[in-house]
Amino acid sequence: MTLKKRNLLGGINRFRLMLTLVLAVLLPAAALIYINFSQLRAFERDKYLEATIRQDFQEVLAISEKSMGKKIYAKVEEARDSFPSPNADENTKEDRLQEMLSKCSCFTHAFLFDEQGMVWQTQQSQRDDKFVREERESMNESYHSWFSSKEGKGYVETLNKKPHHIAFSAMQTKRLDGPGYMLIAVFVLPEVSTDRVVIGGVFFDPCYLKNNLFPEMLEASVNQKSSDQGGNRIAMMIYPAEQMDGHEIKPLVASAGWGEGKPEVTRKMDIFPGLAMGIKYQGVSVQALGQAWVRRGFVLLGILTVMVVAGLILTKRMVSKEMAVAKLKSDFVSNVSHELRTPLALIRLYAETLELGRITTKEKKQQYYRIIRKESERLTALINNILDFSRIEAGRKEYEFRETDIAGLVRNTIDSYRYQIEQQGFALEETIDESVPLVKVDREAIARALVNLVNNALKYSQGEKYLGVKLYRENGAVKLEVADKGIGIARRDQGKIFEKFYRAGDPLVHNTKGSGLGLSLVRHITEAHGGDISVESAPGAGSKFTLSLPLMAAPDAQSIQAPATVH
Repeated sequence: MTLKKRNLLGGINRFRLMLTLVLAVLLPAAALIYINFSQLRAFERDKYLEATIRQDFQEVLAISEKSMGKKIYAKVEEARDSFPSPNADENTKEDRLQEMLSKCSCFTHAFLFDEQGMVWQTQQSQRDDKFVREERESMNESYHSWFSSKEGKGYVETLNKKPHHIAFSAMQTKRLDGPGYMLIAVFVLPEVSTDRVVIGGVFFDPCYLKNNLFPEMLEASVNQKSSDQGGNRIAMMIYPAEQMDGHEIKPLVASAGWGEGKPEVTRKMDIFPGLAMGIKYQGVSVQALGQAWVRRGFVLLGILTVMVVAGLILTKRMVSKEMAVAKLKSDFVSNVSHELRTPLALIRLYAETLELGRITTKEKKQQYYRIIRKESERLTALINNILDFSRIEAGRKEYEFRETDIAGLVRNTIDSYRYQIEQQGFALEETIDESVPLVKVDREAIARALVNLVNNALKYSQGEKYLGVKLYRENGAVKLEVADKGIGIARRDQGKIFEKFYRAGDPLVHNTKGSGLGLSLVRHITEAHGGDISVESAPGAGSKFTLSLPLMAAPDAQSIQAPATVH
């Protein structure tokens, strides 16, 4: 082939390479970058992220209020079950109400109204509080007047239509430490005819709501949200609803980390009349969070663009280099063929000449022998050079054996992959015998073998997600087991899975990415340590791989050919 033809062919190949890069890489990458850029601009313009966060906040507030409502209803129903019968005498009614109050300090007052009148009881420990006495006298008079009127029967009908036959109201009251919020629950008693005007009620203690119920429920909601999603922690508060339209909101109760500022999202509480809930992130606003997210998105998009361009340039250079290397290899083969042909031709020529007896003088024969010997040495040197080149191309694996605490090595390796194991929902069972003696191994190689076995268990478990790792000593060897309850391996495949590139016939195996080199590398590492690898498995029943390492000292170093990469 002439030089002109070679240059023309090289130009055509370079043009094809550039066209392939443009059509297969550059255009799809540019389209992906443009789409992402447009989406980020839309997020920035329409504030999708902020709207999503606020919607999520609304759900958190609704769930929190529902949880509080369940707790309040439970306490009211428990108290109602302890109420006296309206047919009992007054002393019995008072005793039963007082007994109910003594069991639950969350109530300040309790009353029962029927045709005989109203029975009212107050917590024994609060009877001397002047504010408690004043609210009891005021409420006793107003409730008695109201229930005794014609509206009492209508109110009973209304209560019977309510959920759980309970209605809630609220009032502002006072205590020694300042203003307080009191929740009042009014209900009809079960198994009492709807024709009778029989009404019971309990007053939730303001201190209990402020110091116990509200803080506990808010902290529970904050912790639940943080554990579910992580990231920025939220803060919540409860405050008087009339402040919702004002400029300054003073919390009645706030969770840890509230600090100062307005809530991002608010919600009026149905079961707690007059109160509202607020929620926000600790130390950052939703608007600032959205802006930061968009900025990060643009930065990442810019980095991605630079990486794509750099990747294209690097790919072009690498492919061009590979093409050059391929040409060099082709030239190398041609040159080697010529170099091999020349000494072989000379050896054959002089050997045939000697064989035909055409050389009669001793000196001439010795000259021919010397030529044959030199050409043979030349040929041997050339072949050795080729073999050395082949070894360099193939690569050699060198193992560094050291006295190692293999129990600690196994534990540290599993700990390094624990987050990945837990994120995939696997139940991990570790059984590590701490009394296993030191073993001479290559730490990195054994860790890689264990990781390959663990990755196989993670990839090929569909149903029950279980991973068991066991290390123990048995019959003069250290045994490392990795067990799962995945798809298992058919008996016909168990003898082949340790071969390079072999993959079992199960559909899940073929649908899962992998090179087929993992188990081959595990066997290579194990055998390099003087041990062996075995498998116990059945389809659908999981697999157990057992790696055995001898306790006797391994060689200080050895070179064993290993696969370059394992996926």
